[in-house]
Amino acid sequence: MAKRGGYPGGMMPGNMSNMLKQAQRMQRQMEENQREMETREFTATAGGNAISVTITGKREVTKVTIDPEVLDPEDVEELQDLIMVAMNDVLNQVETANNDAMNKMTGGMNLGGLSF
Repeated sequence: MAKRGGYPGGMMPGNMSNMLKQAQRMQRQMEENQREMETREFTATAGGNAISVTITGKREVTKVTIDPEVLDPEDVEELQDLIMVAMNDVLNQVETANNDAMNKMTGGMNLGGLSF
């Protein structure tokens, strides 16, 4: 005859309490890291510093600098390419910083694509 009651999987109430505390601690850490990321700035350059793009951890562009020497009306495509390279680089920096922060918190465990 099967026992009634008890805890599925052999988990005791103390273990559940510890797991809940750990989850709450991780949630607080994630919130703190998210706030920190939102205030950080990331900068990337392209074309030997001819183009500079700065964004926040919230992925908001805060500054774009273009060296006037790269402004060639005959070659607008080069300017567009340099801006694209700088933007992609700075967005990758933010993604890497997010992943690094998450890996520190989770010890490298994959939690299904969680990010800040």
